[in-house]
Amino acid sequence: MSPIERVIKKKETSINPIWIMRQAGRYLPEFREIRKKNTDFIKLCLDENLASEITLQPLKRYDFDAAIIFSDILMIPFGLNQKVEFKKNFGPLLGEIDLNEISKLNEVDFVKNIQPVYNAIKLVSNNDLTKNKSTIGFVGAPWTLLVYMINKKSPKFKLMDNFFNDDLLIDNILKVLDKFLKVHIKHQIDSGAEVIQVFDSWAGLLENENLSKYIYNPTLTLVEYIKSLNVPVICFPRGIKNYENYCEIIKPDAICIDYDVDPIQIEKKIKIPIQGGMSPKILLTDKETLKKEAKKYLDIFKDHPYIFNLGHGVLPETDPNMMDYLVKMVKNY
Repeated sequence: MSPIERVIKKKETSINPIWIMRQAGRYLPEFREIRKKNTDFIKLCLDENLASEITLQPLKRYDFDAAIIFSDILMIPFGLNQKVEFKKNFGPLLGEIDLNEISKLNEVDFVKNIQPVYNAIKLVSNNDLTKNKSTIGFVGAPWTLLVYMINKKSPKFKLMDNFFNDDLLIDNILKVLDKFLKVHIKHQIDSGAEVIQVFDSWAGLLENENLSKYIYNPTLTLVEYIKSLNVPVICFPRGIKNYENYCEIIKPDAICIDYDVDPIQIEKKIKIPIQGGMSPKILLTDKETLKKEAKKYLDIFKDHPYIFNLGHGVLPETDPNMMDYLVKMVKNY
């Protein structure tokens, strides 16, 4: 059993596994080399050889305890035949939704659209570099995918004014998402994913009165499905106002926290294994600051099942040597 699974399943506190969101990415020169020659991001995610190579790049450098597949949460709308492209210095841009088309799409065609993702997972999980490490698959939560599919771009801090106007459209998209998220998860697990993380990147946009319909109910269904497949599930409802309520309702196997919450309060209130918390900006400072901040999280959670991670993805301007320092520091804690 890998260290991450030992923390999640056995609630072990004597070890501090580490992996980092976006650990395979722009801060690594070897990734930038590949990216330079492959400007279409979606095509890159769908090149199983390159996607698996990118996934394994950080494991060649650092003693991480997991490989998280190089892919994107927007593989779901792409698989549903909604146009998805990534514009430089802008981010994702999605096309119009054809509700008729996505409602009629069958599982076979959906899987065919994104099959290379599963092939890449297989290549990663069978590689010697992932021996005794976890292969992590992931999905976007229904709410976050709904946001992208209707908003058609990253909402940053605000949804388009008429976002909630069409109840029928929203209900139908959530229904389709429930079906195909489960298909996507099952295929990732069947290909070798041993842990699933659910990213709810835009959970912080919702007020309390909307949480049940858009976050609690659809995510709970998903989490229960993942648990039924005997695979641990980590949830990351970034920016959510109340992590405690979320954990009580959704009951994930582990919860990933962002850097805006007080880790001391989290440790007191949440009983399940915890992951993450430290701001990615700390990696842009100096070794002394990094050591102090990382040690703060390790100290707070020393008697709690804890997986070291950041409170969001690693920033592109991060020095790879700082990452090396962090990994060694956590391992030697």
